[in-house]
Amino acid sequence: MAECEVCGNDYRMSFEVRAAGEVHVFDSFECAVQRMAPICENCQTRIMGHGLETADGHFYCCGHCARAKGQAQLVDHA
Repeated sequence: MAECEVCGNDYRMSFEVRAAGEVHVFDSFECAVQRMAPICENCQTRIMGHGLETADGHFYCCGHCARAKGQAQLVDHA
């Protein structure tokens, strides 16, 4: 068993996520999202889908939030 790095639960079905050369241990997808998902710089929601990222590393959940922060070049395609 391994302890979740977010909630501390020692769970037999915990799992590892490897990202950017680091290994993270979680007991649920909920905890993984809380630790790993980027946060929209406009509305502060966790970005669980693709979202939008600028070339200089700013994250937004959608085109509306990107435009609200002056990023006119980022758009959603529906």
